[in-house]
Amino acid sequence: MNLPIRPRRNRRTAAIRDLVRETELTPSHLIYPLFVHAGLEDQPIESMPGCTRWTVDGLLKEAGEAHALGVPAVVLFPAISDRLKTRDASEAWNAKGLVPRAIRALKAEFPTLTVITDVALDPYNSDGHDGLVSDDGRILNDETVAALCSQALCHADAGADIVSPSDMMDGRVAALRSALDAADYADVGILSYTAKYASACYGPFRGALDSAPKFGDKKTYQMDYANAREAEREAALDEAEGADMLMVKPATLYLDIIHRLRAKTTLPIAAYHVSGEYLMIKAAAASGWLDEKKMVLETLTGIRRAGANMILTYFAKDVAKWHGSDNNGGDKVAAPQP
Repeated sequence: MNLPIRPRRNRRTAAIRDLVRETELTPSHLIYPLFVHAGLEDQPIESMPGCTRWTVDGLLKEAGEAHALGVPAVVLFPAISDRLKTRDASEAWNAKGLVPRAIRALKAEFPTLTVITDVALDPYNSDGHDGLVSDDGRILNDETVAALCSQALCHADAGADIVSPSDMMDGRVAALRSALDAADYADVGILSYTAKYASACYGPFRGALDSAPKFGDKKTYQMDYANAREAEREAALDEAEGADMLMVKPATLYLDIIHRLRAKTTLPIAAYHVSGEYLMIKAAAASGWLDEKKMVLETLTGIRRAGANMILTYFAKDVAKWHGSDNNGGDKVAAPQP
């Protein structure tokens, strides 16, 4: 055949494929979500095989190992005792509480580790919702935002580098920015859950924290999964209110949303590869029909290709290990190719 253009020439060898690869996935692109509890022992999480509720000591060990492998950041999610859960969620801003203690320990042990904290009330709320609940069952937006400001200031006091509001209340980014700045925390960043969808993929996470809503659902504040243009509206608001980074959650079912926001904003975009997405890979790999490592790398690279600057993933430490063992000093992680 007389073909002057043959795209396969750029795929001929591994070295050439490396030279022309468009999307990179390295540990520096990853944020490691970690669960912490106040118990005396680390606890395997039944709903998320391979994940653990760490004690503060266990958290330090796990975060340290991940950081040593090149993972630059962790995000903390607390499992709070039922006896500390109240309707006003006041444990969320207890300066001696679990999250502030964990932040202080992490920053003391690993000063270069970026510590991100979840800002929402569902782990602390006896109703199990991200917001405060009225007597007639409504989620109270403005009252919740005031509580979130108290929570964010508590985390900043403890040394958090970035606070990450996941509640989806209206106006919370502007309120958090104002509260942080007024308290001389102008350097504390805001990673906003901009497009957090009301997804069926969160079930394993809620099992990990025992944080499922006690009634109803979260559809009055989390987004309808049928909507895409609405994410652009939320992104425009968050950017105008002072967010430093925007997040899309979940990730693999919402690659189109990542791509849309990438075209609309110059802010960094994060994507959360959530518990259900994690469990689907784990379960398929356990069946023997999928190669876990190859599937993880393809999935996370796809999220990066869609436009995400960073990915929150429970596979962060695994990817960092594979990077160290596979790339022979290069910058890329890729499954071996024939």
